[in-house]
Amino acid sequence: MKNQAQDGTWSPALEERTTRKRAARSSFIIHRSALVLLCAALVAVMQPASAQQYPARPIRFVLGFAPGGASDTMARVVATRLSESLGQPVVIDNRAGAGGNIAAEIVARSAPDGYTMLLGNNGMLAVNVSLYSKLGFDPVKDFAPVVLVASQPNILVVHPAVAAQSAKDLIGLLKAKPGQLNYASPGNGTTGHLAGELFKGMAGVSYTIIPFKGGGPAVLAMLSGETQFTFATALSVHPVIKTSKLRALAVTTAKRSAGFPDLPTVAEAAVPGFDAITWHGIVVPARTPQPVIARLNAEFNKLLQTADMRERLMALGSDIIGGEPKQLTNYMQVEIPRWAKVIKESGARPD
Repeated sequence: MKNQAQDGTWSPALEERTTRKRAARSSFIIHRSALVLLCAALVAVMQPASAQQYPARPIRFVLGFAPGGASDTMARVVATRLSESLGQPVVIDNRAGAGGNIAAEIVARSAPDGYTMLLGNNGMLAVNVSLYSKLGFDPVKDFAPVVLVASQPNILVVHPAVAAQSAKDLIGLLKAKPGQLNYASPGNGTTGHLAGELFKGMAGVSYTIIPFKGGGPAVLAMLSGETQFTFATALSVHPVIKTSKLRALAVTTAKRSAGFPDLPTVAEAAVPGFDAITWHGIVVPARTPQPVIARLNAEFNKLLQTADMRERLMALGSDIIGGEPKQLTNYMQVEIPRWAKVIKESGARPD
């Protein structure tokens, strides 16, 4: 028996020690269980409280673009209205370079507290993972989606000297003169470059892609006649289309753009299934609390539905999207493999 001495006789002292050990063990188990329950209760109480108090300080809005461009302009419009809605400053932080990778990496490594967010585009969130051999972030694992903000169509434009009045005409001309026409690319690995590669493959045509350092120089090359056609951002060519210095043939969206309703899509005019747009989405670091993401999503959607915001973004050639975070996730899951295929087949590489 447990309470017997070594000679087999009953020992009161041994019985008392055993009782004390049992009591101590029971007390430890009870206290540990109480502590676990207390921690769980605190977490449950603190999470809603933090969402209710959010934001309590300025929010850093990181951009992978230089000041003054179309995406930067969009971000500043959004930041101003969001600041008014949240009651806290939304501070723009331009971190241009490496196709947006610098900005994306900064946000991926930031604290997941909702105070750092990224205006990402298809380059950062879908293209670069296949374009660059080394990337300091994973667009799927390192970010939590907030909302798909808007898309911007690229416009297929030709120099007035080109004898093409439609996308179908252009394809016929390219087939008749393989490799003789020049395509203006805003830089290797950009949306404009990859749209040109996608068009080449899907239309079964041949031409020379000339890379420039940005959309501005590419448009200037078009105006001078150095290059004959391109897929340019709506904002960059809208003024010169109005003055007939360049001729617009089609938009690159899957459906007609609200900003350019009279232009057919490349898909309906000549190349079924063609879709090559610039899109923007808001993401925050992975593991950001869901109540904070839900608050941001609600604020962005409310903002995108206001008449003022819709007018401002449409003036930039943007089609407003909005919706739940899952919609951005789903879009990325389609875009990543689609552009990976284009990059692989074309051999595209960044500058």
